[in-house]
Amino acid sequence: MVIDELAERTETHLHKTSLTPEEYETLKQSVAELSPLFSADRAYFVLGSYGRPEIRRLQLVKDRLNRRPDAYAFLMVDIRSEWVNTYLKFRLLADYTDSIVGVTEHSQGGFLVEQGYFTALEKYFAKAHVCKREYDTVEADDIDTGADIENPYSGIQTAIFEMLAEQGRLYRWTTEDDLVDCVEHIP
Repeated sequence: MVIDELAERTETHLHKTSLTPEEYETLKQSVAELSPLFSADRAYFVLGSYGRPEIRRLQLVKDRLNRRPDAYAFLMVDIRSEWVNTYLKFRLLADYTDSIVGVTEHSQGGFLVEQGYFTALEKYFAKAHVCKREYDTVEADDIDTGADIENPYSGIQTAIFEMLAEQGRLYRWTTEDDLVDCVEHIP
């Protein structure tokens, strides 16, 4: 049964931490919410900042991916909030999705930790696609994220972007229309 298999796999991600019977049952119930991952031909895990207005753009990407036949795209927040261990939640969702789609706009919040997993864990890097916001043609007054127009990304992010670009899985956007175009390139 898939739910039991996922629950067992969850325990391996906890690195020898034992679960009480109640925690295990709660975990199994939460994992049951993942059934759309297994019924769709392709599952997309969309990551990014949940700030305003960034969350609206994450929803845009999710919506565009969900328009594909037999596709299921979701945000981490779409899965029940009872998960207290977000590292574990991320790992399970990433393990069972076909593509991890990042929408990055700056280095202030968002999915910085998860971007680190892209390089640390090859299986995540292999399925990662990132839509990177570019600011070079945007006026400073038009930047709604509070990012520094001269250097909106950290050095760690820049290295990850370079690695993804080499693999053809980095897509650049400036406007929301560009972002929609980026989504079209994600398999």
